[in-house]
Amino acid sequence: MPEKRQKIKLAFLGCGFATKLHSKTLSGFDNSVQRFYASRDRQKAESYRTKYHGAGIFESYEAALTAKNIDAVLIATPPNSHLDLTLQALKAGKHVIVEKPPFLSSKDFDTVRQAAKKVGKQVFVAENYFYKPLLAVLRNLLNEDVIGEILFVHFNAMKEQKVKDWRGDISLSGGGALFEGGIHWINFISNFGLTLKSVHGFRPGDKKGLEKSVLMALEYEEGAVGAFYFSWETPALFKGLRISKIYGRLGSITFESNGIFVIVRGKRKCLIFPGLRDIAGYKGMFRDFIKAMQTGSAPAFTFDLAKKDLKTIEKTYESIEEKESGLRLWN
Repeated sequence: MPEKRQKIKLAFLGCGFATKLHSKTLSGFDNSVQRFYASRDRQKAESYRTKYHGAGIFESYEAALTAKNIDAVLIATPPNSHLDLTLQALKAGKHVIVEKPPFLSSKDFDTVRQAAKKVGKQVFVAENYFYKPLLAVLRNLLNEDVIGEILFVHFNAMKEQKVKDWRGDISLSGGGALFEGGIHWINFISNFGLTLKSVHGFRPGDKKGLEKSVLMALEYEEGAVGAFYFSWETPALFKGLRISKIYGRLGSITFESNGIFVIVRGKRKCLIFPGLRDIAGYKGMFRDFIKAMQTGSAPAFTFDLAKKDLKTIEKTYESIEEKESGLRLWN
């Protein structure tokens, strides 16, 4: 008989959009996860528990963190609170799943790593893009060398998105569009099958306030170069349908950026549908994290990979600041 694994009692810290999204995903994991909701607003916690069939509520984050029946917490609060809540959860002996962007600085990863090691618990960064079926398809195609040596890559992640709530306050968000939303795409461009070597950032348009658009020039260790376009202020078909492309010496791979389809023209020609059932990768991510908590194994998306993503963001911001400082001196 297969080994019966312990059901994980998971408490959400914060009742916002991310908690809605993850509650819907985890509703299909009822045999392995029991969900609780913590909010400073008792009525809000209760509404989430009722709507998503949770097991209970907590009237404060502290109450959830110190509850003896809770095995893990999912931190879905603004980024400026992530480090403190993660350290509190570890001190209380809980596993932690922290939303992206996980921390305000890549240096925070070292602090968290030491705290996790001390109590023997794991910290998972909720990066669903790493688990997207599209990413697995692209990795397989490049591994099969279907378009030969890769020369150019073009990633299109432009759309219109309103900046609201804490996302428009840098003291809470930690950064602009690239930091808050683009960090998922940073993971994508770093893990599709080539090894990211260097990045250079450019900020178009009005330079006032938090950035809403960024262009990144990319260089890969395998020799390919390319560009990544990320924006919250450029219209896209159906509010998000976009085309990206990988060019090789023997052909090309064209794909809808979200993962709806992939067109291959190279050593073979084919049309691939990576999979709509888990197009965003959330189910794969939670399956991996739950297994890791139940068995003590490491997740596929490691802490080191998450740290690397944040360091790439930091390098991009640094290169943008260097260019803008140079322009100010020139003028």
